[in-house]
Formats: sequence, structure tokens, C-alpha cells
Amino acid sequence: MSKRVLIVDDAVFMRMKLRDILEKNGYQVVAEAQNGVEAVEKFKQEKPDLVTMDITMPEMDGVAALKEIKSQDKDAKIIMCSAMGQQSMVMEAIQSGALDFIVKPFDTDRVLQSLERVMR
Repeated sequence: MSKRVLIVDDAVFMRMKLRDILEKNGYQVVAEAQNGVEAVEKFKQEKPDLVTMDITMPEMDGVAALKEIKSQDKDAKIIMCSAMGQQSMVMEAIQSGALDFIVKPFDTDRVLQSLERVMR
């Protein structure tokens, strides 16, 4: 059975790129969100196996959304996605329960390695 993924990123292009990588490799993208508020809502609705979460977004950033989702489901599997130079945010995300992080721009092999490690 394919793993169900929620993609969270405020950039449409990044969501499309990630969706493309995932769907070509047997993952099912069940929903997309463009900010942390939507991410929390879609997580509740879809109960995905995994969330890819951008860090910098309007309304609610990825770290705040991560904390909110983890408060509702401590077993939620979340991978953070960040541009270079966001190390402090990445560290806070990992300390708050993120399982891994992927640096943008997305490298297909790195994305798949991260997903496989987290979904074990």
C-alpha cells in the first residue's frame, strides 16, 4: 500500500516538484497546504502517514505548525524542508519532534532517502 503524504509549502512550484518526486516513486499525495494553518487542518482531515513541512510560510510557520500537529498526534511523522541558512529553525524543529529535514532545492535522491528512513 502506498504511503499517504501531506505536502506543505507556500510556493506552488515547490509543491509541484515534491509531488512529482513522490508520485513517481510510489507515494500518494493526499493533500497540499500553503501555510501552517492549512497544514494543521489538512492533517486532521487526512491523517497522512507523513508530512513534508516548509519552515518559512505566511500565517503560521512550519515550526509552529509542527508543534501544533505533534500536540494532536505525538506519532505524526514530519520532515522539515528548508532553504539554506535556516539552521536555527531546523534545530528547533528537530527538538520539537521533526524526524528529518531536506534542504531546498530538492534533490530527488535526498528526498527519497529521507522518506525511506522516516517511514521504516
